[in-house]
Amino acid sequence: MSRPPAMPEATGAGQHGPGAADQSEPRPGRHERADPAAPPRRGRAKHRGASSDTRFEKVLENLGARIRNLRFAEGLPGAEEGATARTDVLHQLEDYVLPRVRRPDTPLLIAVAGSTGAGKSTLVNSLVGEQVTTTGVRRPTTNSPVLACNPADVDWFSEASFLPTLPRVRQQGLAMPGKDGMLVLAPSESMPEGVALLDTPDVDSAVSAHHEFAAKFLDAADLWVFVTTSRRYADARVWEFLQVARDRDTSLAVVLSRVPKKGRRQLVEHFGAMLEANGLGGATRFVIPETDQIAGERFKGNTVDPIRDYLADVAGDLVQRDRVSLRTFIGVIDSFRTRVPDLAKQVEVQVEIRRALESAVQSAYESAGAEVDTALSDGSLLTGNLLARWHDIAASGELVRMLRSRGKRKPRGGGQERDRVQALERAVRDSLESLVLTSAERAVERVADRWSDIPGGQDLADRAGGRRLPESFGPRTRDAVAAWQHTVSEMIAADGATKRSVARVADFDKQAFTLVLIVELLGFDAASAAGGARTSPNRLLKGVFGADSLRNIGNRARNDLRQRIGTLLYEERTRFTDTLAAVKLPDESDAVQLYQATYNLEIAR
Repeated sequence: MSRPPAMPEATGAGQHGPGAADQSEPRPGRHERADPAAPPRRGRAKHRGASSDTRFEKVLENLGARIRNLRFAEGLPGAEEGATARTDVLHQLEDYVLPRVRRPDTPLLIAVAGSTGAGKSTLVNSLVGEQVTTTGVRRPTTNSPVLACNPADVDWFSEASFLPTLPRVRQQGLAMPGKDGMLVLAPSESMPEGVALLDTPDVDSAVSAHHEFAAKFLDAADLWVFVTTSRRYADARVWEFLQVARDRDTSLAVVLSRVPKKGRRQLVEHFGAMLEANGLGGATRFVIPETDQIAGERFKGNTVDPIRDYLADVAGDLVQRDRVSLRTFIGVIDSFRTRVPDLAKQVEVQVEIRRALESAVQSAYESAGAEVDTALSDGSLLTGNLLARWHDIAASGELVRMLRSRGKRKPRGGGQERDRVQALERAVRDSLESLVLTSAERAVERVADRWSDIPGGQDLADRAGGRRLPESFGPRTRDAVAAWQHTVSEMIAADGATKRSVARVADFDKQAFTLVLIVELLGFDAASAAGGARTSPNRLLKGVFGADSLRNIGNRARNDLRQRIGTLLYEERTRFTDTLAAVKLPDESDAVQLYQATYNLEIAR
């Protein structure tokens, strides 16, 4: 990209538009102080001590580590915006900022970007002075950018230094498009040392991956040469990229190409007005006329001389070159003041979603536990079949005789009395199972309802199993109730009574004792349908156990039941909590660390 020999002016030569290169940016004064955040560049003495550079680098590395470790849960609010912001900041930090802090001799990277069919590749070939990249109708369909540089600089653009995750291929001579997503390195003796020219994919490609790829390269560049046409310059996608350059104060030159002779003035003025309206009035501007003066995929004559001269000035003058790269570097660092906090805000969006989802689970299952506790104490279980079974066995009088007999006489009626006891046992089991199942079902419904109110939450609820209890929950509940009944029986046998030894009661009588105690524990005295003194389990049991022993056994049995039901509900809720853990929603500390890293960057720069 060195200056060519002087050429006579040709008809149709390129012209500077409003705000051309010689008018856009005043050169710094002789004693103008460089920004302390700027990296040293080739040919310029370092302006900071080694300890200062190391500290600044470590702060940047810490910021990168914080961002790299961020995860956003897809499909939930803040995920798409957060992931985009994360990728944007991280790429520019790793691909542009850190390399320039670590190496003062970083080549100046000029990215030629723009619209489909704008003639970027033709311009690159013309600026280099030989064909290094292909042009034509097939070019927009590829996603393999071409980077032209001096052979002495090609190693700097290896995977070890430049965009390390991006595969690349080196080609001598004409660089043909590589595989999609591959960077093509094209060493050329025509390029001066310390400067590289990059032909990027189209920013308005129909393939979204292509303009995302273009953005990645623009994030790593020191200077943008943005090319658009007289037909495409008003496209929204063009201005999205130009506004990014404005917001980051990137060194920028804009080229309006394929400008027809007729209406040229109006087009150029309108484009200039749009630049002014979008805060880009100071950008260096060039115009390339609509021309067929192209040979060997390069412009003939002096069509692009103004652009070549501008870039030659930037590349050849250390002050000018430093000013261009410094402006972009400082602009990027300055942009982190808002970009990183904006990223933290998206983290906070997902943190709030996490809180809402977790709160829904906790609230639903706490309510389920509270419902169970209430039902176990207010006598509401002693209705329907359970109450009927109790009255049936209590009214026969056989139950009282069994409790008082201490196993010395067999029950009257034999199998009939046994059937009554077993029917009561089944009623107790069914009532407890129904209580647990109903409470768990309500909890699932509450969680699913609240999750579905959050965008993307319905899909999360479906992943957790939806609104139905798992098939295994019923059998596990049945086993837990049966195990509890057995535990109560063992408590009775082990503890005994103050006046009579329950341990001497026959097995059949121990079963009866267990059922009477369970009916008492289920809140018989609190039920509105209490059956009077003769059928009150509390009165029957006190005569056997005594008040203190009865209270002790009752408390232990009640706590054991609550613990078993609590375990069932906890195990059931884990399908929701495990689903939340699997999507890896960010934590509140992630946002705090981002804000802290931003503050540390301000202190260190």
